Amino acid sequence: MTRVAVLGLGYVGLPAAAAFARVFPTVGYDLSQARVEELRRGHDRTGELDAAELAGCGLQLSSRLEDLRGCDFFVVAVPTPIDGRNRPDLRALVAASRAVGEVVAPGAVVVFESTVYPGVTERVCGPAIEEVSGLRCGADFKLGYSPERINPGDREHGFRSIVKVVAAQDAESLERVAACYGAVVDAGVFRAASIQVAEAAKALENTQRDLNIALMNEMALVFDRIGVDTREVLAAAGTKWNFLPFRPGLVGGHCIGVDPYYLATKAEEVGIHPQVILAGRRINSGMSAFVADRTLRELAHAGCQLNRATVGVLGVTFKPGVPDIRNSRVPEVAASLADFGVRVLVHDPLADAAEVRDEYGLDLVGPEALRGVDAVLLAVPHPGMAALAEELCREAGVRVLVDVPAAVARGSLPPEVSHWRL
Repeated sequence: MTRVAVLGLGYVGLPAAAAFARVFPTVGYDLSQARVEELRRGHDRTGELDAAELAGCGLQLSSRLEDLRGCDFFVVAVPTPIDGRNRPDLRALVAASRAVGEVVAPGAVVVFESTVYPGVTERVCGPAIEEVSGLRCGADFKLGYSPERINPGDREHGFRSIVKVVAAQDAESLERVAACYGAVVDAGVFRAASIQVAEAAKALENTQRDLNIALMNEMALVFDRIGVDTREVLAAAGTKWNFLPFRPGLVGGHCIGVDPYYLATKAEEVGIHPQVILAGRRINSGMSAFVADRTLRELAHAGCQLNRATVGVLGVTFKPGVPDIRNSRVPEVAASLADFGVRVLVHDPLADAAEVRDEYGLDLVGPEALRGVDAVLLAVPHPGMAALAEELCREAGVRVLVDVPAAVARGSLPPEVSHWRL
C-alpha cells in the first residue's frame, strides 16, 4: 500500500496531509516541534482544521525525519517566499528536498506543491534529492508537481473540492500521482502536459489575479482624484454580464503578492522584460502608502493636529477571516502614520499578538482601547469589524473613518464623521 509523507504542516500541507490520511497511511512532518505538539492537542492555529477533523483523520504527526522512512509517496508543501530584492527565496524548498533525500528509497515519487517558476522542480529540487540520497532522479525515484490551490479561510473551496492539477516526469509516474490525488480530491484531477506546464499554470493563476486587482487599484487612484466613489462605479459597471468582480485593496499574503515575482524572474532569465507583471506589482505595492497618505489628509481636513492624533486600526492580517499576517500591508500603513507623529493603536481578534510583535513591532490592543480615537481605519473586514467601526465612529471625538474595504454603508455614520472609502 502507498505510504504518504507530507513535509510542511502549514495552510497548504496540513489539509493535504489530513485528506491523504483518510485513505492512506500518512505521516505529517514539520520542522517545528511546537507546531506538531499543538496539532496533537487538536489545535490548528491556521484555522484550516478543527479538533474533530484532526482527531478523526488518522494522521501521524512527527518532527522526526526518521519517521518518514518507508514512505513511497512524498508531498513537499513548504513556503517559497521572496527576499528583500523581490527575488525567489528557495532555501526552504532546497532544505526540504535535501530532507527527502535522507529518507527516500528506490521506487518513490516526490511531488512538490510549493509555488515556483517553471523549471525549479526538475533543475533544483531533483538534483538536491540526488545529492543527498545517491539515487538517480528519473530512474530510482520520480518527480511530480501538483500546485497548491488552497484559499486560506475559505471552507467552501478546500483541498478536496478544488480540481487538482498534476504532472510528473513520465507517463507511468503521472498515473501514479493522478491516482493518489484522485483518491482524496473529490473534484478530480487535471493531467498537465509536463511539470513545467503545471509550474507555470500556478504562477499564472496568481499573477492574473494580482493584475486584475492592480487595475482596480489604479482606477481607485483616478476616481479618488476626481471625486468619484470607486464602489459606486463598480456597482454600475457590475451590471454588465461579463464584468469581472474584482475590488481594490491592500494586496498581501504569501501568494498574490509573491508569485508574480517568481514568474518575472523566469521571464528575465530568458531575456524578456516583464512589463505588465511588474507594473501590477508596483501599483499594488504602492497602495499602503496611498492609504496612509489619504488618512493623513483626512485627519488634517478634519482639523486634527497630526502629532497629537490617534488612529485606531482595525485588522492586521493579510485578508479577512484568517490569522495569517505574512506580507500584510497594514503594518506599512501604521508605520507611515507613525512617521508623522500619529499614535497608532491596532486591534485584530484573529492575529497572534506575540507573532505581530515579533514580526512588525506592533502591540495589539483590545477594542476598549480604541474608545475616543480621532480616526478609525478599517483595514481588514473580519466578521464584526464593520460593526465595530460604526460603533466607534459614534463615540464623541471621532472625526474620520478610513474604510479600505468599503464595508460600511454610505450615510450610516453621524454627519460630523468624514467617511472615505477606497
